[in-house]
Amino acid sequence: MRPRVAKSSQSKYRRTMRTRRNLKRPVDNGRMRLSVFRSAKHIYAQIIDDRQGITLAAANSKSLGLSGNKSEQASAVGKALAEQAVTKGVKEVIFDRGSFRYHGRVKALADAAREGGLEF
Repeated sequence: MRPRVAKSSQSKYRRTMRTRRNLKRPVDNGRMRLSVFRSAKHIYAQIIDDRQGITLAAANSKSLGLSGNKSEQASAVGKALAEQAVTKGVKEVIFDRGSFRYHGRVKALADAAREGGLEF
């Protein structure tokens, strides 16, 4: 018997898995995955090597101690993540937005990562 779960968390889980299912095929080409998580106050991003199961680079607005509005913080996180990735030799990634729409903070992070040198 499956445990009962709130409908909102079920739909979020389904959205996340739908996004990840579409990403599985390109990851087999050797690209790393840029995963984004957005909370109410902060935004987190990391570059993951799914073959080895390790995180190559990570950045978040909490540890960077950023000020300004949330979109500006997200773009600063994207730039910081791109700098770390480029120094480790990662140029091409797959953008994994999870269950979040490509809009607002998520889009600001993606645009800043592209400006920083990442291709996706």
